[in-house]
Formats: sequence, C-alpha cells, structure tokens
Amino acid sequence: MIALFWRVLLGIASFGLVSATIFLILVVIAAVRFRKRAEQDRASVLKFPHDRLPPVTIFKPVHGMEERLERNLESFFQQDYPDYEIILGARSENDAAIRLAERLRARYPQVKSRIVISGPPEWPNAKVFTLDKMIPMSRNDFFVISDSDVRVERDFLRNVIPPLQNPKLGLVTCLYRGEPAADFWSLLEAVGMSVEMPSGVVVADMLEGTRFALGPAVALRRDALDAIGGIRSTADYYSDDYVLGNKIWAAGYRVIFSHYFIYHVLTPRPFLRTLGDQLRWMKSTRHSRPMGHVGTGLTFAMPFGVLGLLAAAALGHGAWGLALFGAAFVNRMIQSVVVGGWLLRDSRALRLCWLYPLRDLEGFVVWAASFLSHTFYWRGETYRFTTGGQIVAQDREAGT
Repeated sequence: MIALFWRVLLGIASFGLVSATIFLILVVIAAVRFRKRAEQDRASVLKFPHDRLPPVTIFKPVHGMEERLERNLESFFQQDYPDYEIILGARSENDAAIRLAERLRARYPQVKSRIVISGPPEWPNAKVFTLDKMIPMSRNDFFVISDSDVRVERDFLRNVIPPLQNPKLGLVTCLYRGEPAADFWSLLEAVGMSVEMPSGVVVADMLEGTRFALGPAVALRRDALDAIGGIRSTADYYSDDYVLGNKIWAAGYRVIFSHYFIYHVLTPRPFLRTLGDQLRWMKSTRHSRPMGHVGTGLTFAMPFGVLGLLAAAALGHGAWGLALFGAAFVNRMIQSVVVGGWLLRDSRALRLCWLYPLRDLEGFVVWAASFLSHTFYWRGETYRFTTGGQIVAQDREAGT
C-alpha cells in the first residue's frame, strides 16, 4: 500500500510536469507573438504626429506615505508631453502623501495639477470612491489612471495615448517590471512580477484576446468610461482594474496591451507582509476568474518537481527523482529568461533566472492558501470577498 501511495504521487508529479511544460511552450509562443506585435505598435507610435497628441488628465489616488513615493509621483510630473494635467486625490487633507504632492506641485509649476479630497469612502473600494470625485474635475477626453506605486519614464504618455485615437479602442493597459527594495523577499517578488504575471497575460491574450486591464496604469477615453456607467460601476470590486477592462470590452470596445512597460515599485516589507499582499492578489483572482484560478495550479512546475523527487526517492529511484526536479528547475529558468529577460527586457529576471524557481514554489503555496478564506487585509482595513469578486468592508477606518 505504501509503495502504491508513492507511485500515485509520482504519477501526479509526472502529470504536473507535463502540464507545466505545455504551459511553458504556450508562454514562449505567446511571448514571441506579443513582442512582434509590440515592435509594430512601437514603430507606429513613433510615426504619430506630435501636434495631434490630445490633452490628457492623469489621475493619481494616494493613501498614506510610502517609501519612494516621491520618485514615483515625480516621474509623472516629468512627462515629455505637450498638454497634460495631474489630479491627485486622497481621503483626507491630512494625508502625508498630499503634503508630498503639494511640494511636487510647487517644484513643477509648469505642470497643471490640482488636489481633490474625497472624504471617507462610502463604497467598498475606497480608491474608486476617490476616483469618482476626481474624474469630474477633468474637461479632457483622454485619461490615465495610475497607482501610487508606479514609476514611468518621460515618454510614457507619448507611447500609451496615440493608440486611443482609434475610436474602436477603449482602453490601453501595460505590463510591468518589478522594481525591488533592498530586502531579499522584495527581490523575489519583483522577479515574480516580471515573469509570472506577464506569462499568464500573454497566454490569455493569445488564446482569447485581452478582456481585462492591469491596475498599475491604464489609459482610456471618456466615452468608453461613460459607456459602462462611469468608474462607479467598479466600486464593489477589489479588482477594479480587471473589472474596468472587462466592462469596456463587454461594451464593444477593444482593449489592448501597450508595447510600453512600466515599473511596479516595491517597498521594504517583512516576509509575512509580502506573503499577505500576494495572498490578497491571489484571492482576488480566485474570485474574479474562479475556473481559471483553479487551472493555474497546473501551470506551476517546482511543486511537481519536489513531489517527483520525494516520490521517486521513496521508491528507490533517486536518479529519476533528480531528473524530474531538474526538469522543473530548468523549466522555470527558461520562463524567466524568455518572459522577464527577453520580452520585458528586465536584466534582473535574466541575471537571477536561477532564483525564479523559488518564486514559483512560493507562488504555489500562496495559490493553495488562497482557497482557505474569503477575507483580506488592505491598507489597514479588513474586507471580505463575496460573489463574483465583489467586496464588503468589515473593518474600515472612520473619518479618514
């Protein structure tokens, strides 16, 4: 019976490695396809007449002070773009991030900017509540919505706005590279951001087209937002970015990924905090795309490599176990090189491709843990997921 048990586990490990290898093949094909299209899009943007660039409003909701927040926000004040404004929003005028924003406004008086104080959130998603107060302040028809932990280069607007001149295109979203802090866990998470998320995105884009958005930065037109009932239509969801893109797609507009990559900037955090943030994102995916999330378990390689190593060793086939483990390790290294290094041009993902297998193993643990509860902790407050990815606030700061 014991031998049968280990044989079953060895069979599961072998099946898992086959599925992970199939996924890797899809990732490589999708990455080649994505890069080819991105190069064509980049060439098209370079030809776009600068005198036809429309006025743009950048919306930046902030909440609390973060390390490197000044650098992140400042990158949006430094855009090489003829006509744009920045609207920053927060719950309270006493927010430290607003004081920082005031200093940046004084430093860049040539950039049109203003601050909006939304007051305590009345909707489950506090960021969306703030955005709903900010958007009416703009008279422009082209928008960018971006999180506070995002950094961009000076040519960001020049690259993401021109495609929106196509009236059939409603939203442009961006892949991102992870930019770590100095600690090891931040480094591991950053490598994962440059490999794991883009891998799933390019495969989804290849198989079914882009029907969603990624939250760090999206560019969209006013008419597309109006067509879904405004930003408030996403107010009940944690993954408001995913829902925003999905609703705009469902309204008949195209949604695409830009050829332009941005930086998702991480801050130093204890290991448990890092794990908690990853678990929150995983739970969000589980509730937004339940079937797809279940299938994600078959895209990991290292858990099956470890299982194969243990099962084969228990059956007296140590060499076979090492071969399975080695195959899983090389599988994830190839993924890091192809997606992070070659597609996103992240030198860190290329240089540390040997570290990504550890991130793959960590990702599996977080994926498994995402099935254990419906609650999550977000910016000092507790929430609970309900049907279809909607959320309810269980413990919210009052008056802030």
